[in-house]
Amino acid sequence: MDIVALGESMVTLIPTRPGPLSDVPAFSRAIGGAESNVACAMAALGHSARWVSRVGTDGFGQCVTAGVAEYGVDVSTVRRDPSRPTGVYFRTAADRGSGAHEVAYYRAGSAASAMSPANVDMNAVRDCRILHLSGITAALSADCHALIHRLTAPAADRPLISFDINHRPALWRGKDAARTLLELARRADVVFVGEDEAAQVWGVTGGPGAIRRLLREPGVLVVKQGAWGATAFHRQAQGTHEPTATVNAVPEGTFEPSPTVTAVSAIGAGDSFAAGYLSATLRALPLRQRLRHGHLLAAATLTTPTDLAPPPTRAHADHLAALDDAAWGRLRLAPGWTQTARAPEEANTP
Repeated sequence: MDIVALGESMVTLIPTRPGPLSDVPAFSRAIGGAESNVACAMAALGHSARWVSRVGTDGFGQCVTAGVAEYGVDVSTVRRDPSRPTGVYFRTAADRGSGAHEVAYYRAGSAASAMSPANVDMNAVRDCRILHLSGITAALSADCHALIHRLTAPAADRPLISFDINHRPALWRGKDAARTLLELARRADVVFVGEDEAAQVWGVTGGPGAIRRLLREPGVLVVKQGAWGATAFHRQAQGTHEPTATVNAVPEGTFEPSPTVTAVSAIGAGDSFAAGYLSATLRALPLRQRLRHGHLLAAATLTTPTDLAPPPTRAHADHLAALDDAAWGRLRLAPGWTQTARAPEEANTP
């Protein structure tokens, strides 16, 4: 497999209208899961992808598994647990990070929270070029933490480990998020973290450079800076598992601005960014191209109301990512932009 993503996916119940959960009369059903989002996006980009998890034998488990499989993701190693339910969560229509955003998780004791080194097919997990994990899984239970700790352990034959911090405060109540996430991130090869997350989890301020000083170990550190852009730190050091060695060591961070995007919803954009960056990594594209592909995949999700959106064609994304700096700076992406192959400066410019 090009990529394996391990983690919990749940049935997501999304309000049919804005407002606090206490006032919403009805919800529509969708699928939510950071790791499966990455697997689905990678499959849509033409990569072989596998999702590893556990779900209940209930209808929600069937819904989640079938929904992920529809993207072309291999779900053959997803296990059905007859004694534990599939996780469910409700969220408001407001974006994460806004004062109006609410999330209600019903995932305690879920099938996925029972994942452990003893009941997960470790060969299927490791049979890939990239293994994508996130801090969400480590927060679910002691067994899940042990599983992520095992998978990130140094080993000569392990795949490249991609780790997204994905800090969810509600999952870490009563637990030491700062210590656990720092330890796991330092064991990974590629780490994704939001500048705001680093401040919230570790109290790190002062920009991407300060975060890099905290996380010196990963061969690649990508600091997401919201609508402004992202900064990547890259080094080719002994013991890293970068699949290619075509990118020279970067002593300081490489910043790449985001295009201007008419955003509909930000939920899922971070997962799409990771998929775009990892796809470009597998294709051995230069570092700036990797960041641009991350921005373009994030823009595809930002311009739709769902957690996942059809990505642009590879040819379209490659064309946009290869623009000179001036043309990239003029790029305006609005809803529907992934469905057009017109000249980039004209593509749904608001």
